Amino acid sequence: MKKIKQRIRDLSIRFGLMAVLMFTQGASANTHLEFHEAASTVMINSLETEPSNSFLKQLYTRLFFVPVWIDENSLSTFSQELFRQIKQDKTLDITSRLYRDTVDLEREAQDIYGLNGTLSQKVDLEFKMSQLYKGYADYTLYGSINWGAFQDRLYNLKAEGIHAGWVTYRPGFSPLSLLETAAMSGSLSELFAQSVPKEYHYKALQASLIKYLEIQKNGGWPIIAFKGVLKPGESHEIVPLLRKRVRITGDYGSCNSKEGDLYDSCLKEAVVHFQKRHGLEAEGIIGAKTMAALNVPIEKRIEQIRLNLDRIKWLHERNAKRHIIINIPAFTLFFEEDKALRLQMKVITGTRKNPTPVFSNTVRTIVLNPHWNVPKSIIQKEMIPKIFRDPNAMKKEKIEIYTGWGEDAQKVDASSVNWGQYRYSKNVPYRFAQTPGYHNALGKVKFLFPNQFSVYMHDTPTKNLFNRNVRAFSHGCIRLSKPIELLETFSTFNDTIDFEKAQERLKGKRKEFLALTQRVPVDVVYLTAYVDYDGVLQFRDDIYGYDKMQLQSYRKW
Repeated sequence: MKKIKQRIRDLSIRFGLMAVLMFTQGASANTHLEFHEAASTVMINSLETEPSNSFLKQLYTRLFFVPVWIDENSLSTFSQELFRQIKQDKTLDITSRLYRDTVDLEREAQDIYGLNGTLSQKVDLEFKMSQLYKGYADYTLYGSINWGAFQDRLYNLKAEGIHAGWVTYRPGFSPLSLLETAAMSGSLSELFAQSVPKEYHYKALQASLIKYLEIQKNGGWPIIAFKGVLKPGESHEIVPLLRKRVRITGDYGSCNSKEGDLYDSCLKEAVVHFQKRHGLEAEGIIGAKTMAALNVPIEKRIEQIRLNLDRIKWLHERNAKRHIIINIPAFTLFFEEDKALRLQMKVITGTRKNPTPVFSNTVRTIVLNPHWNVPKSIIQKEMIPKIFRDPNAMKKEKIEIYTGWGEDAQKVDASSVNWGQYRYSKNVPYRFAQTPGYHNALGKVKFLFPNQFSVYMHDTPTKNLFNRNVRAFSHGCIRLSKPIELLETFSTFNDTIDFEKAQERLKGKRKEFLALTQRVPVDVVYLTAYVDYDGVLQFRDDIYGYDKMQLQSYRKW
């Protein structure tokens, strides 16, 4: 009975697909059905020896060997949609193999139908169209990053003592599921439009890519030969070239000034805008770092934008009311609500040796007056060497040492333990816990989103580090410049948090856990090119070297 029901279901889907395709093609039903039945037979025989995991075998098995791209007397409307989609894609270079294959296949189809080609030729064209679709769908849905090769490179960093992590999340559509859904709905272009990432300002970044490609076509921007420091109010022969450079990328704005050698207020305003977009000290003083950013070739910036567009494709698609995004290279946290920016703050992330991982989770709990339970790696690398130098080092940092993690664990004196045996051991049977207070490494508040990396967001007593432009100082966790503001933000939509009472509690040292009724997804990302909430294209330095690593095996189309 089950087999009969499955057979009926399969036949229903098959005839449903054929009905949709006949409707979109506008052919007479009998002629269309006869042609498709004949084409299906040839397709089944042609693919019989293909491996079961080949794209063509998987695709046509799911489509019940109904041809998608061909009809008896012309290409299907799906073929026309695919050709149009590829040729109108402004992100695709017309010199790329994918674009050239499109033009060649379009010409081949014209020849086959113009010369009344055979059924075998048309089925061969059907398969070629599917391979063209597969290439373009891979380009659009998945991008060019070889994630397997990149993960291998991250793993190899362990030899240097660097434990890096980057968790990817597969896009919602695959080439197979997108075409299958399109075949049932009758529109390929609509499905491609649906597959575009809706978050992380993807469309705005894609528009920036198209703009930069236009700049490239128009000759790019000039390289400025200058060493030293140039300050507002000074005159120099490079000023006209500098003015031209910032105009090309839209940093100059509508300010009016004389076209001389004087570094005037209009140019300063443009330079400050440029410096802010590149994460530089934005004072208008032009030194080595600003010159280096100005002289990055247009080709490198295009490459950087493409790379980050492809990263977004593999980030967690949230579509939630509230969303926390922490961008590591920008050292910034963004709190979104209904897609609008509600709160933004500076953060401190991990060092190159202790990189903050890229991953997603959900903030579930807030801890007031937390203890800091020192991780084993820090105990071995930092705490034990400190004890060797000074037996009272832990007391000075208000770190208590316990015989274990249980409630019956006893406090011990650091001088009573032979720490040498634990310096490089697999396990350290002692818990190091820093008492709550303003001295605590976690500050007064921490925000927990359980994850495999034991990373969380927290306050910090080292507030002065937020004055730095590059803020890679932590062991991997995210230190917040405005933890109390974030606590207050959570209190506005969580009835478990009384902000006034929480403020009173923070004046003392008693630890308290606040479970959230309205949890917020958090995504730690690594975007060195992105568009901010004001629609401004931003670039940041590749602090962990991930751009370079991913570009080593970047796919060319």
